Amino acid sequence: MVAKTFGSAVSGVDAKLITIEVNVGQGTSFFMVGLPDSAVKESQQRVESALKYFGYRMPRQKVVINLAPADIRKEGSSYDLPIALGILKASEQVMFPELERYVIMGELALDGKLRPVKGVLPIAIEARKQGFKGFILPRENAAEASIVNSLDIIGVDSLEEAINFLDGNLDIEPLVTDTRDIFYSSLEHYEFDFTDVQGQENIKRAMEIAATGGHNVIMIGPPGAGKTMLAKRLPSILPPLSLQEALETTKIHSVAGRLGRNASLIAQRPFRSPHHTISDVALVGGGGNPQPGEISLSHNGVLFLDELPEFKRTVLEVMRQPLEERKVTISRAKISVDYPANFMLIASMNPCPCGYYNHPEKECVCGPGIVQRYLNKVSGPLLDRIDLHVEVTPVKFDEMTSTRKTETSKAIRDRVIKGRELQVERFKNSPEVFCNAMMPSHMVKEICEINEAGKALLKTAMERLGLSARAYDRILKVARTIADLALSENIKVEHLAEAIQYRSLDREGWAG
Repeated sequence: MVAKTFGSAVSGVDAKLITIEVNVGQGTSFFMVGLPDSAVKESQQRVESALKYFGYRMPRQKVVINLAPADIRKEGSSYDLPIALGILKASEQVMFPELERYVIMGELALDGKLRPVKGVLPIAIEARKQGFKGFILPRENAAEASIVNSLDIIGVDSLEEAINFLDGNLDIEPLVTDTRDIFYSSLEHYEFDFTDVQGQENIKRAMEIAATGGHNVIMIGPPGAGKTMLAKRLPSILPPLSLQEALETTKIHSVAGRLGRNASLIAQRPFRSPHHTISDVALVGGGGNPQPGEISLSHNGVLFLDELPEFKRTVLEVMRQPLEERKVTISRAKISVDYPANFMLIASMNPCPCGYYNHPEKECVCGPGIVQRYLNKVSGPLLDRIDLHVEVTPVKFDEMTSTRKTETSKAIRDRVIKGRELQVERFKNSPEVFCNAMMPSHMVKEICEINEAGKALLKTAMERLGLSARAYDRILKVARTIADLALSENIKVEHLAEAIQYRSLDREGWAG
């Protein structure tokens, strides 16, 4: 007899339906075909142990399991549960009249308990798209899958529960989650707030501009000046995630297995801060079984690289293409996957190895040429892709001890949202562009028009600072964002002047 169950394979951030066909016939061998990896092949031992634990038997006949389509590689241990249920039906130990109406995933322990699996959200989305009645999965993953409506989410703790449910001996109420309620109730919960920051008004202004236009920022200053503290507060002034963005973000974290147990929709913009010892693959994504890296985990949020010159040069260089294209393509001999990577890059660095170059009070002890060599660890092409270069100076004692209330993140965010609304209207006919930072060059010429006085100012700045063509575009984009914050229709000379001052690292001989 042939039995069919349905599972799913995740490729990139999307899922593909997998049909698991089980045939029990004459003979004594066990075959698994359809490009299974080692973890899938090893399911035979886990399934046999789990079946025996609950009083069922593994057929002592020829068992052939086909995972179709056969040209897609199947990876991981999440096929254990559908394989076990397929064997039970094919060997006629149970009937399961509705088995083919459910997508089923789950890893079995030797005692038949179910362990959580990765990539549940894209699988649930695909199950609904394919018209299945429900999705049977480990209970710990049920909250994540229940984000998808119009699909019965059946969370089970063990193989026995799944058998009894499918056989009609056990009623399990499908888990229903009010996604919109969870989403809107979590939008305003931020751990950090700009009201905690005393002084640093110029840096707050740069952060506000960056948040409004989606620009990348590098902060350069001595240790203890507040670079990390300011970066951590940036998500609190970014516009709230839309429901679509929240789903996208949750899908990526689901595929990477980073959601945690009983997790649901991610309602806040991610903030990722990898250590400078990170490898190329961990940052960009990849591996034998491609997984999203830190740049994809920070999609729709912020990637913070602290101590930028300490990162390996190769690690920083592989970021150049994703920063431009807003996605990363990982290609292998047999597979190519795309992961979205639309993130804001916030980097920080000391101005020299000792950290006190240009410090108002402490003296730099670095020898001649050392400062320039240190700054050269960050390549020109990468700096070109960073719109705002901000010098951070230490907070004075009077400002630090001031009891004056500073502006809250909510007040700044309200201005940012108004600026973003102008951009949404501006780019309504360009589906790939959401904010000023994403404008391609041809669009910059149309949208960032400047008057003759502005052209003269920009020409002088370009010649004196030795700026590249890409830096020219960046200045115009930042000036457009500053004009949006001022609710100005045109870019004025003062907007352009402020944008030029945010290219400090482009100045020739900055460290000399």
